[in-house]
Amino acid sequence: MPLVDCQSHIFSPEFAELLLGNEGAVRAERRDDALVVDFGSAQKLSIREADYEPAKKLADMDAAGVAYSILAPNMPGPDLLDPLLRERGARACNDYTASVCGDHPDRFRGLAVLPFGDINATMTEYSRAVRRLGLSGVALFSHVGGRMVDDPCWEPFYAAAADDGVPIVLHPTVPVWADAIKDHSMIPMMGFMVDHSFAMLRLILSGVLERHPALKIVQPHCGGVLPYLMPRIDEQTEVKRRGRERITRPPSSYYRDVYMDIVSPSPLTARFAHEYAGTDRLLFGSDHPWITIDSMVQVFDAMNLTETQRARIGYDNAAALFNLPTVTKETRSTVTA
Repeated sequence: MPLVDCQSHIFSPEFAELLLGNEGAVRAERRDDALVVDFGSAQKLSIREADYEPAKKLADMDAAGVAYSILAPNMPGPDLLDPLLRERGARACNDYTASVCGDHPDRFRGLAVLPFGDINATMTEYSRAVRRLGLSGVALFSHVGGRMVDDPCWEPFYAAAADDGVPIVLHPTVPVWADAIKDHSMIPMMGFMVDHSFAMLRLILSGVLERHPALKIVQPHCGGVLPYLMPRIDEQTEVKRRGRERITRPPSSYYRDVYMDIVSPSPLTARFAHEYAGTDRLLFGSDHPWITIDSMVQVFDAMNLTETQRARIGYDNAAALFNLPTVTKETRSTVTA
C-alpha cells in the first residue's frame, strides 16, 4: 500500500547563506559538514545539509514504500531572520521548495513559509507561494515574527487560508520561554511538543477556528500534549468558565476537526492519537530526516489497523488535504515509490 509522508523537511541552500549572515538572535556557522544554528543561549541545532538533499529523500522514500512526501522547510523559519532579511528568506525557501516539487511532481508536494513581519508583505508572499508557485499549504511555526499565532494582526492570513482551502501545518520551534527549560536537553525532549500544543490551543481559545470554521489545520506529533489534556481544558472552560470569552463551544469540539500525524517513536502513543482523532483525522508522517522513515513505518505497522484504516491514514486523508491523485483499492498497488 502506498504511503504519503506528511511531515518531511528540506533545507534551502540560499536560506542557509542568509542564516550565516544573520546578525540577530538566531545565528549560524559551518562546522565540518554541518550548519550549526544557534537559537541564542538556549538551543543549538546541527543541520547536515546532505541529509536534506532530494536524492537522499527519494532513496529513503523508495526504501520505505512512500509514494509522496509533503515537504516543509526545516526550522528556523524566515520570521527569525533580521527584519530586512525575512521577505528574502521566505522567497528563497518557497522558490527552492517549488523547484524541488516541480522537478519531481509525482513524488513531492510542498508547504510555503511566510515572513510574518509586516502583514502586507506576509500576504504578498502567501499569494505568490500558494497561488502562483502552487505550493499546497503553509507551514506555521508555534510563534512567528515575535508574536503568538493568535495575534490579531495575522487575521488576514487565516481568512485567506480558509477561503482558499489551504491547509496550515503547525510545527514547533524553539519556545520563547526556552531559557527556563534549556537544562538537560529538555527543549527537544518536551519543549517542542508543549510549545506547538500551546499554539494549537491559542488558535482554539482565541476564536480563530470559530471565526474560520473552514480552516484546515494539521497538528503534528500525535497532537503534542493536547489529546491528553483536552478533558482538563474542557473542564476549565465549561465548568469553571475560564478562557472561553471568544468561543461558544467546548474546546474539544473545535479540536475534533484538526488533523494529527502519527510521528512518535511509540506505537502506544500513535494508537492513542488514532483513538482520539479517529481514522479520518490522522495522517502518516516521519519527520524525515530527523527520524528515519522506516522507523515510522514500523510504528504504523504496530498500530494494528484494518486495511481500510491503513488506507485512510496512510494515503487517502493526505490525498484529500494536499491535492494528490486518489487511488482505488484496485489501483493502490500501482501507486508505488
